[in-house]
Amino acid sequence: MNQWLDERLHLSRLNDKFLRKAFPVHHSFFLGEITLFSLVILILTGILLALSYEPSNTLVINSFDPGTSDKPNLVPAAYHSALKINAMPFGDMLRRIHHWCANIMVAAAVIHMMRIYFTGAFKKPREINWWIGLLLLIFSALTAVTGYILPYDNYAYQTLGVVYAITKSVPWVGDWLAQAAFAGAFPGEQVIPRIYGYHIMLLPMILVATTGAHMLLMIKQKHTQPQYAKRVAYKKIVGVPLSTQQTPIMLLLALLFAGLVILFSAFIPVHPVEYFGPPSATPIANIKPDWYLLWVFGALAIIPGFSFTLLGGTITAEFVGAMVFPAIPIGLLFLVPLLDRSKDNMYYAENPTNHPVRLAAGVAFMVFMLVLSLAGYKPELIASGTLTTGNANAVLWIMTFLLPALSYFLTMAIVRGIRTLREADERERLAHGGHGGAAPGHSHD
Repeated sequence: MNQWLDERLHLSRLNDKFLRKAFPVHHSFFLGEITLFSLVILILTGILLALSYEPSNTLVINSFDPGTSDKPNLVPAAYHSALKINAMPFGDMLRRIHHWCANIMVAAAVIHMMRIYFTGAFKKPREINWWIGLLLLIFSALTAVTGYILPYDNYAYQTLGVVYAITKSVPWVGDWLAQAAFAGAFPGEQVIPRIYGYHIMLLPMILVATTGAHMLLMIKQKHTQPQYAKRVAYKKIVGVPLSTQQTPIMLLLALLFAGLVILFSAFIPVHPVEYFGPPSATPIANIKPDWYLLWVFGALAIIPGFSFTLLGGTITAEFVGAMVFPAIPIGLLFLVPLLDRSKDNMYYAENPTNHPVRLAAGVAFMVFMLVLSLAGYKPELIASGTLTTGNANAVLWIMTFLLPALSYFLTMAIVRGIRTLREADERERLAHGGHGGAAPGHSHD
């Protein structure tokens, strides 16, 4: 039977090419798998939630609070279906699992990209996979944003209004772009069906396609090897094969991960739809996005209001804060493989302290993003008395650039100290007649 299938499907080639791929045995290499497991759980729970969700703005009687015959309580069908899901057996649990997996997927992808950056795994020939990974991260965040709009409670309604206004702020084409993206002027009758289409079809298709391309390139180019592989077998692939050893490890990790997510979801609630109520003209104080977009919100919060006309288009603080300013750090991330001038590395994950400029720049970038995220809490900082209305913007702007600069030079100083200690250890080892075990031309990390 195996021979019959092999003659027709060439399964032996599949086994040799893909199923025998060696995976490094190191805990940091499982971050990509966690991102993949999150995506799989999101798709499965999303399918189950979609079976009971009604993507419509049509007003229906709220069966949980019908009102009176003279004045029925009418709410959007999308909001009412979210209430019904919460009332179903395990419906709220599904929402929780779906919500937390979305956050974990973005978090795992961020940490995974940090590992790639600090170990130099973005270098030639892996630049394309770095760019694909960044696209995956961006589209994961967009998918999550469309997801928390779908319950269409007042929080989602107000959030959607902010997103619509940001899209509309694009000079010259803002009105057309906003109406094209959201199926008309906000709030339109087709806005929820349009967001629903983005969330369950367009964006998942992009995520699955980019994930597939990412994995195929990884198989083609192979992983970078952990540092221990340099000592075990220099310039050889060290790891366990996919078909016989890595697969059971991944299945065990997937089951453990799913169990932890379910346990976590059982105790930690998510967005309280009933608390915010249906869409309303009543604004919600200090509305904020999820943590992974809080830095954009922080940029909006500290950019002072302004507006001017350029070549017939209106440039506003909203456009600069939500689109132009965030494009700078995102653009720098895409330029990382082109800006790094260190020697290409096809084999081994690099020790970050051997590349102090890259390490310090990465630390400074993370501090920059954290300070911008902190700026998203400007109203709370003012309310608590930590900042005043008069100095809040100035203080936060100074922190946005001063703290990353300080972290850069502090990291460089720490790395120099580590190098001094290494050199002292090496001199002491040589003085006692020791000898290194690294391959010629390669120093110990």
